[in-house]
Amino acid sequence: SPSWSGPRRSWRSGAGCRPGAPIAAFASAARGLMPPVLADLARRHPALDTRLTEIDPHLSVDLVAKGAVDLVVAHDWDIAPLPAPAGVEQAVVGDDLCDLLVPEGHPFAGRTAVRREELGGERWICQPPGRVCHEWLVRTLRAAGHEPEIVHQADENPTLVALVAAGLGIALIPRLGRGPLPAGVVEVPLDPMPVRRLYALWRTGAARRPAIAETVRTLGAHWPAVSAHTPR
Repeated sequence: SPSWSGPRRSWRSGAGCRPGAPIAAFASAARGLMPPVLADLARRHPALDTRLTEIDPHLSVDLVAKGAVDLVVAHDWDIAPLPAPAGVEQAVVGDDLCDLLVPEGHPFAGRTAVRREELGGERWICQPPGRVCHEWLVRTLRAAGHEPEIVHQADENPTLVALVAAGLGIALIPRLGRGPLPAGVVEVPLDPMPVRRLYALWRTGAARRPAIAETVRTLGAHWPAVSAHTPR
């Protein structure tokens, strides 16, 4: 879908969102993208009472389709696409790059790049089944001829990074919301580099509502600065 480029809308006391306008976003977007977006909206449009809930992308898409939230920030990966239910529109917010994180002293630690075909025989740390990152890892390794050995699972990326730092395995972690890496963790690019795409989603026709249109526009406006400052 094309990135949001709709016209600015007139604004009347937060028109177009219910009181306490609910937005759902996945964890690293809630941490790395939404704080400046929500602060910007609050500063420029104080009548818009936007309220954020952190939730997994696949669950949040269903919530917006049912009208339980006004707007969702979700993501997908090239071989783990986001579901596209009827009655939901979307706009691309931006692309988030993902890196292989390995313990210091791992054979990959001194490499300038690692190909996916080389990832067999590793002990993996990742999110649980049903999460987009987990599905991407399993499908990618199987496509390269490997069955992943997943030894540790956790929901939060900081926990995954801490397990890598302890030398317990390797992980694939997106940059958004990741923060500085601790001592003992080395970032190695994969070739080709995995990319997850961020979307804003809303119910069909809702973009005509000024508050929805402005929130989507603000997400897109903040993405270049957020992505430029994610760690490498």
